[in-house]
Amino acid sequence: MPTWLIVLIVVVAVAVLGAVIWLVTQEMQRKRLQQRFGPEYDRTVAEKDSPRAAQRELAERERRHKELDIRPLSASARERYAREWAQVQEKFVDQPSDAVADAEQLLNSLMAERGYPTEDYEQQVADLSVRHAKTLEHYRAAHTTQQKRDGASTEDLRDAMVRYRTVFEDLLTDGADDERHHDRDHDHDHGRHDRRNGHGHDHDRADRRETERQASASPRTESNGGR
Repeated sequence: MPTWLIVLIVVVAVAVLGAVIWLVTQEMQRKRLQQRFGPEYDRTVAEKDSPRAAQRELAERERRHKELDIRPLSASARERYAREWAQVQEKFVDQPSDAVADAEQLLNSLMAERGYPTEDYEQQVADLSVRHAKTLEHYRAAHTTQQKRDGASTEDLRDAMVRYRTVFEDLLTDGADDERHHDRDHDHDHGRHDRRNGHGHDHDRADRRETERQASASPRTESNGGR
């Protein structure tokens, strides 16, 4: 077989292998993004010119999200927000339109405390989609109703409140389990560190030293009494 033919076969084989690897990589990327973004993936594909453009958009959202300082709420903050939400719900009975506006404002405060920028609605939605895609449609629908709340029916306002609550609870509890797990691990490691260094038994050692001191002092006391 001529050398040039061997070289041609090798080049073609490498090209085919490269194409296969690229296709497999793209498929894996598509499945990963579909799994992470759920309905938001289909929505983005419908808005873009092609699935590849949608995938680039979603990958860019992930990249931006990594740069944000997203953090879980403390237990006290969660309790505070839960109380404030209860007050908003009570307000809905007499002032449904104002309560819906308050619900969005409270939700924005919660997002900001979690580390999400809240100045631009579209960017806010894009940032939320990375970790909260499952409740994002609720947020969009509630926001639309809130924008036209003065002309919305009471039933529409009630639906918006229910949707806001879904998003609110998602943001309120996200990361809380990780935080508690981290605290338990920290306490366990701290206790293990104390035991390794003997700090976990400081009181026991002090009690033993006091007992030994009293024991060594007793014979001298008896001896002095004998003299």
